[in-house]
Amino acid sequence: MASDTASRQPRPALWPALAGGLAGVALFQGFGNATRGYLDTASLFSWWGRQWLNPASETEHGLLIVPLAVWLLWRNLRGAGGQGQGGAAQGAGSRGQGAGGAENLWVGVGAMGAGLALHALGFAAQQTRVSIIALLVFTWGVLRLAGGRRWGRAAVFPLGFMVFAIPFDALDSVGFWLRLWVLQASTGLAHAVGIGVVQSGTQLLAPDGRYQYDVAAACSGVRSLVALLALALLSGYLTFRTGRRRAALFLLCLPLIYLGNVARITAIILLGQWGGQAWGERAHAVMGYGVFGIVLGGLLLASWLIERRWPEKPEEPGAGSREPGETDGGSGAGRAASAGRRAPSGWAGGALIVGLAVAEMFFLAHLAALPPRGRVGVRLAADGRNPVALPVFLGTEWIGRRAEVTAVERELLPPDTGYARMDYAAVADPARRVYLSVVLSGRDRTSIHRPELCLVGQGWTVGAATRQAFTAAGWPGGKFPATVLPVRRAASTPRGPVVVPQLVAYWFIGGDTAVASYWQRLGVDAWNRVTRARADRWAYVLLQTDARDGDAAALGRMQAVLDQALPGLLAPR
Repeated sequence: MASDTASRQPRPALWPALAGGLAGVALFQGFGNATRGYLDTASLFSWWGRQWLNPASETEHGLLIVPLAVWLLWRNLRGAGGQGQGGAAQGAGSRGQGAGGAENLWVGVGAMGAGLALHALGFAAQQTRVSIIALLVFTWGVLRLAGGRRWGRAAVFPLGFMVFAIPFDALDSVGFWLRLWVLQASTGLAHAVGIGVVQSGTQLLAPDGRYQYDVAAACSGVRSLVALLALALLSGYLTFRTGRRRAALFLLCLPLIYLGNVARITAIILLGQWGGQAWGERAHAVMGYGVFGIVLGGLLLASWLIERRWPEKPEEPGAGSREPGETDGGSGAGRAASAGRRAPSGWAGGALIVGLAVAEMFFLAHLAALPPRGRVGVRLAADGRNPVALPVFLGTEWIGRRAEVTAVERELLPPDTGYARMDYAAVADPARRVYLSVVLSGRDRTSIHRPELCLVGQGWTVGAATRQAFTAAGWPGGKFPATVLPVRRAASTPRGPVVVPQLVAYWFIGGDTAVASYWQRLGVDAWNRVTRARADRWAYVLLQTDARDGDAAALGRMQAVLDQALPGLLAPR
């Protein structure tokens, strides 16, 4: 009877899953990436892989994440995971949940279909990271369809672990505050031992000019944050079987990263004070490994303490070899029902996914070939690409000198990006200057990136952002919302380092709206692209001026320039 029951078990839908998976690979390879500003490739695999080789993406740890994820999947399928993954998965398979059964068919096909739909949204919104999430969801659906519940359960953590290999720009904001907290603690420790180091934003200066360091994101923990969090999650997953202990070890990683980077900056200050700029730079290089040592040592100690003081018990959920309610063979009624049912064909699901993938290829090809549809918030020059040229004279008060676009910018940004720039000086006092820049995006949304990145790349230390409303005649409501950033840069003088403060204000003008933040622009742009198939050309407007006479005076100069420059720049409403 047992052999007759086994013969009626549904067979794995391996070949239908393989057919659907290959169709998905063709889709993600040929129509995986809609942004061509920095990496000119249509392949999602190429775009993602090249991020791991680009130091600027701060995602080199992806080269380790991928093989680890493959090993974890192999481990879980072999049953070495034991509890909650391998062991429970084996129990599920032995109960007769055949890979070609109705449950496997619809769950697997549903996940693959959801991945295709999510990718279409990511492609239309030009959000490649969304498409990567779609690829992971699609891959889980392929494994679920091919190997049933056992493969699906085994793949949950490895594919979720792959999220740590995705570059996330949002961590720049986290990094700024982390840098400040690390600097405040490090300078406090230095002052406690009698070292009078000066903190200016994210810069450290010696009062006598012996050393000067700019604490970049790498020294705040952002560069290592994702890699170390992945390490903590992996350690908890391999060491413990219950979610609470895994979560405790994962959360403990955050203060350890902070402590490691405080130790790194403090070492730089101490050695810089003792041996000058060169010794501080040596400490910077060596303590990069020291941070990993501190975090890894802390995690090992925490794991030992948890195992000793908070040991797992077999009766805890997730601590046994099976989940509650799982048995080796299931009930007799369940076996009989499984044996008596005729499993639906997996080929129907495979054919459905192949058809959806092919249809999506045609749709995305059509979407990519559409002529630009959208509005422009500023007037265009005769070439149709650049904004209208900014005036040289603003009344009798200001005279401008054209600021050229650098070769680096033209090389990095898409060729259809437009520019208009002018450096204005007050006629009565040439020392009073206001730099006005307009960057107009092309078809690709990557024509415009976060202003903070440009400022940091130019050597400025960026302070906390505030909001400001500039008046603008001819714009609905009469005002523009803007983000204002205090920025500083140290300059060496015979009397020692001098901090030069300036004020930067920026905002974005779309076809029918103006927003103050980069993230607002992304949201509005993505909504218009997905719901209206409309890609506006956004104008990124930036002003910068000296702030040694105070923020109020600096904002007043900006407003004076805008009063005369904006009317000729804004498109008619």
